[in-house]
Amino acid sequence: MTHAKRLPRLEVDTSSGLLRGVRRIESPNQDPRPAGMEPALIVVHGISLPPGAFGGPWIDQLFTNSLAADAHPYFTEIGGLRVSSHLLIRRDGAITQYVPFTARAWHAGQSVFEGREACNDFSIGVELEGSDTIPYADIQYPVLATVVSALCRAYPQLSLQRIVGHSDIAPGRKTDPGPAFEWERARRLMSLACSRDAP
Repeated sequence: MTHAKRLPRLEVDTSSGLLRGVRRIESPNQDPRPAGMEPALIVVHGISLPPGAFGGPWIDQLFTNSLAADAHPYFTEIGGLRVSSHLLIRRDGAITQYVPFTARAWHAGQSVFEGREACNDFSIGVELEGSDTIPYADIQYPVLATVVSALCRAYPQLSLQRIVGHSDIAPGRKTDPGPAFEWERARRLMSLACSRDAP
């Protein structure tokens, strides 16, 4: 039995745009999606603060504009950023939601998918605590798969074919989730989770 089969099924409350039962910290870095715009793309990111280090409160602080600039020299470079993501999957598999799926998180920046610009308008951003060159934690893959399954059930425009990395929509500008992320493994587990959770 794989990890994907042991993890509990996740559910999205489509009225609130929240993933039920996960830790929630509200990010101020969000705004309404354009009128009538539904999620139609999932963007996978990698993040570590400071670069290459894991754990600590730094990602929460970055997404809530409260990063302690004196805690690490790198933080003085990024302290003025106003960014967020809908979800973060930590290296222990814990999930935090910062922005409702009904709102626009500020995760993609200048970006294009299949000719459509401004991917923040129509995408959901999922951060994985990791880096381009350090293997992601085993548990993050099945957790990501269960998240994807829940999102695809909640939003009809989403599918396994509409999942990309940040580097795919911002080539040359972004590299995450990077070569350390095992796409084949992730897609296999996503397929398993979606078939398991299908109504």
